[in-house]
Amino acid sequence: MRRTPRIVTEAMQAYSYSRRAWLLGTAQAGVGALLAVRMGWLAIAQNEKYNLLAESNRVNVTKVPPRRGWIIDRHGLPIANNRTDFRVDIIPDRLEDADRVLALLARLLALPPEEIDRIKLDLKNAPGFQPVQVAENIDWERFAAISLRQPELPGVAPTRGFARNYPAGAAVAHLTGYVGTANAEQYRATHDSLLVTPGFKLGKDGLEKMLDAELRGQPGAKRVEVTARGKLVAELATKPDVPGKTERLTIDIGLQEYAARRLGTNSGSAVVIDCRTGEILAMVSMPAYDPNSFSDGISHLEWQMLSDNDHVPLMNKVTQGLYPPGSTVKPMNGLALMAHGVDPHARISCSGALRVGTGVFHCHKKSGHGPLDLKNAIMQSCDIYFYEMVRRMGYDNVAPVARMMGLGQKFDLPFSTQRFGTVPDGAWKLKKYKANWTVADSLNASIGQGYVLVNPMQLAVMASRIASGRHLTPSLLASRIDRNAAALPFPSENLALIHEAMWGVVNGGGTGGAARMFTPGIALAGKTGTAQVRRITMAERRSGVLKNGQLPFKLRDHAAFMGFAPADNPRYAIGMVLEHNGHTVRNLDAPAVARDIMTYLFDRDRAVKSLAEAEPTWGGDIQMRMAADAAAYRAAQAPPPAANATKTDAVVPSDAPAVENATDLANASQAALSSPGNTVAEDGTTDRDP
Repeated sequence: MRRTPRIVTEAMQAYSYSRRAWLLGTAQAGVGALLAVRMGWLAIAQNEKYNLLAESNRVNVTKVPPRRGWIIDRHGLPIANNRTDFRVDIIPDRLEDADRVLALLARLLALPPEEIDRIKLDLKNAPGFQPVQVAENIDWERFAAISLRQPELPGVAPTRGFARNYPAGAAVAHLTGYVGTANAEQYRATHDSLLVTPGFKLGKDGLEKMLDAELRGQPGAKRVEVTARGKLVAELATKPDVPGKTERLTIDIGLQEYAARRLGTNSGSAVVIDCRTGEILAMVSMPAYDPNSFSDGISHLEWQMLSDNDHVPLMNKVTQGLYPPGSTVKPMNGLALMAHGVDPHARISCSGALRVGTGVFHCHKKSGHGPLDLKNAIMQSCDIYFYEMVRRMGYDNVAPVARMMGLGQKFDLPFSTQRFGTVPDGAWKLKKYKANWTVADSLNASIGQGYVLVNPMQLAVMASRIASGRHLTPSLLASRIDRNAAALPFPSENLALIHEAMWGVVNGGGTGGAARMFTPGIALAGKTGTAQVRRITMAERRSGVLKNGQLPFKLRDHAAFMGFAPADNPRYAIGMVLEHNGHTVRNLDAPAVARDIMTYLFDRDRAVKSLAEAEPTWGGDIQMRMAADAAAYRAAQAPPPAANATKTDAVVPSDAPAVENATDLANASQAALSSPGNTVAEDGTTDRDP
C-alpha cells in the first residue's frame, strides 16, 4: 500500500529552520558559557598558578643553601663555624660536551692534570643529580671568570656561599663529626631539592648528624631574569636564607685541644667532667681524622689510610670503645664492701698468690703486700685483698653498686653509637652463656677483668660520682644540664675513706705516683688500672713473662686512670683509657697524661710548658704527625689514579668496617680471656707500678 506523499509547506520549513537555529544557538551559547567559565577559572582561580609558570619562564629561581648554625663551647668560642666560600661544581645531568667544558675549567681555574683526572672519575661514579666538586675555596678572580663564561659552561654551577670549618681540626673530629653532600639514598627518601643544591651539606656523623635539624636552617632563593634562550638579563631581589640555630656545648675548647695534644701518639681517649653539675668539659678520642678534609670530600686513598691504621682513628673510643677497667674499679668495690658490712679496718694478708680450687690467682706484686686494710689495698692496688673479700661477699652484691656508679649505663647523649658495656652477675651469665656463675668469675670481676667491660665515659662518670657523692648525669648540651642530682646512698665517712685512699694512690706512695700534680695547694686523687688483652701461660710465667715493650702493639696491656681534683674539695673528674699503652713510655703513660690534663684546669702555663717539652719527642703536633703519616702511606702504596677519586658512599667513620673489625677483635680477645679455665687473674697481672 502506497503512503501518500507528505506535503511540506512554507510554515513547516520555517518551523524546522527555527528549531535547528535554536538548537545551534543554544549549543553555541553553552560552548560560550563554558569558555567564559573556563576563562574565568584560569583568570581568577588559577591566576597565581599561571603567574608563577609565566614567571618561571622569565625568571630562574635557584635555592641558596642556608648558613649552618654554629657549634660553640661553654665560653662562646667556635667549635664548628662557617667560612666564606667560592666554589665551582658540575651537575652531571646538565653537562654537555664534557671534554670541552673540563678543558675550559682547567684553563680558567689553573687545575693540575691530576685534579682533572679526579673530576672525571667523580663524574663517572656520581649519580646524575649529585653535584661533583670541581674546586672549593677559590679566590674571587677565578670565581668571577667562571661566572662570566657560564653560558659556555652548561652544567657548571659557580656558587658563593659558606663552607663548614672546624678550627680545632682533629681534636674535635669525634665530637662534632662532619658535614657532606647528600647521597642517593638520602635524596630518594625525601626528594628534597635542597639536598642536590650545589654547596649544600648535611650532618654525616657525630653532633653534626644528631643535631642536623637544628643546625640546618632554611634555604634562601636567588632570582635572575633570563631570555627564552636562558641568557641573563638582570639579577632580581633574592630571598635571604634563615641561618640554623647555634648550639652551645658544655665543652671547654681550650681543654679539648690540650687533651687531644697531650694524648700524644697514644691510641686512647679521655673525658673530663665538672663534679658540681655533670657537664662534660672535654671528650677526646685520638688519633682522629680531620673533619675539614671529610667535609671537603676525602679520596678513597685517604679513607683506606685511616682504615688500615692499627690505632683505629675512625673510632670514637669514648663511646664505642669497650675495655676491661682493671684496677680502676677497686675504689668502687670498696664502697660495695662497706655497704654490705665489711669492716674497712679488717686486714687480709697478701702473699702474692691465692689458691682457689685447682687455680692460683696472682697479685701484681709477686712477693706480696703483707697484711692490708681496705685503704691500703686500694693505695697499693692489692689484688689478693679484693679476691678474698669479694669471694666472701659474692660479686652479685658488687654489681648493683657498679651500675649505681655508672658502669654499664647508657647516657642520654647526642650520639647514635654508644656502647654501654657489661656489668656481669649470675643472672646475666646464665642468660648469655647458659652457665652458672663461678668463684673464678667473681675474682676476675673484682679486679675489673673477666666479663666486665666499660667505656671511658663511664669511668669518668664513676670518678665524678665518687668525688661528689651524688648521682651526677653527664651532659654535653648546655640546654640539658641536670643540676639537681640526688645523693648516693653511702655514708659520708665511707666516701671520705675512699677519697683518702685515692689521695694515697697518687700522693701517699701508691701505684699512681706519676700522677702527682705540682700545682701548689692542688692534689689529684685517683686510681690506676692495667687490663690484659692476652693470656699469659704458666709456661711463660716460669720462663719469664714478656714485657709489654717486647710485644706487638695489639698484645700490650691497656692502661687506665680515673680520678678527681682537688682531692679535698672535688671540682673536676677524669676518666681515660689508653689502648695497648703497656706503660712503655713514661710521659705517655696514663698517670702522667691525666696529671697534665688536670693541671691545665688549675695552672694552664705549667701544663702548656710540660706539653711543649714533650711534644717534639713525639714527632711534632697533631697536624705535623698526620701530614707525615699521610706522606709515608702514599709513598708506600704507590696508589693508582682511581684511588684519588672522591669517596661518595654512605659509610661514615662511626660505621666503618675498620671500627667493626676492631670491636670484633677486642670482643674475641675478651671472650677468650673470660672462658672457663682461662682466667685473667689466674694467668697474669692486672696492675703495675708506673
